[in-house]
Amino acid sequence: MITTLAPEPKRLTPMRAQRRRRLDALLRNCPAQPIFRARAARRLAVLAYHGIDDPRSFAAQMDRLLRIANPVSLDEVRQAAAEDRPLPPRSALVTFDDGDRSVVTEALPVLASRGIPAVAFVVTGMVGGDRPFWWQEASFLARHGGTARSLAPGGSPAAAVRRLKALPDPDRRRSLAEMRVSASRLAPRQPQLSPEDLAALRSGGVQIGNHTMDHPCLDRCDDATVRTEIVGAHQALHRWLGEPPTAFAYPNGNFDPRADRVLRELGYHLGFLFDHRQEALLPRDPLRISRLRVNAATSLHRFDTILSGLHPAVHRLRGGS
Repeated sequence: MITTLAPEPKRLTPMRAQRRRRLDALLRNCPAQPIFRARAARRLAVLAYHGIDDPRSFAAQMDRLLRIANPVSLDEVRQAAAEDRPLPPRSALVTFDDGDRSVVTEALPVLASRGIPAVAFVVTGMVGGDRPFWWQEASFLARHGGTARSLAPGGSPAAAVRRLKALPDPDRRRSLAEMRVSASRLAPRQPQLSPEDLAALRSGGVQIGNHTMDHPCLDRCDDATVRTEIVGAHQALHRWLGEPPTAFAYPNGNFDPRADRVLRELGYHLGFLFDHRQEALLPRDPLRISRLRVNAATSLHRFDTILSGLHPAVHRLRGGS
């Protein structure tokens, strides 16, 4: 029997959850929302999901998207940038990072039944295997006593993951190895997407993009690793799909100019950040397109204010990045 390692949900106390619901409703109904919504009609909303842990909520979000926005495909964004022609008003692109299996098992049926195009950015080193994503493994190991010289003692699993992301990449890998040795339990296996799943996604209207081989933060890597991570994933996707990918999403949203140069050498048309911002209908730099952070459990109140740009604006005012 294989035990899978599901993404760890954010756990809110009942009081915090209630405060969040009140804030979401307040923002959704505040006088500024129509102003932001009107401005958003002249912006591109690129929604950045990861796994789908609440299919019913995700379906409601996609129904809402059809009512208030104009879903577009990756090819339409690419063509607009190539022809120097803005996208239609209220354009929205749905994207998924990492390649969690729930994208094919949960998201694909919802998208296909509604005719909504999307793109999945895949960590190719996981395809066809059953290793957990490294940040999920680190969180599990931290919950079971795993520690490393680079980590503060007694810290939370979330703090451990944040610290690992900030380390130079060789130190991240070394620290993760130390956590495996010191933890009372190893992380369970997690079935990943297969090459056949990638073909099924593409057949269902979900295009496939490059998200590196192992999902390191590229700005924490040396030059050789930056190139290897991008080129290796590029070659694997070309082999599996029969054509090279032309879109890339930065792991953790960390832009790196060396990666930008590699992408241009390989002929990439589009690159995506993770900065919780809207983008122009004609992206200023097609290889640095902003995206809005969202997840399947996001309330419809918050979903509306994310699409309007009000939630991102408040997020930045409160010191978010």
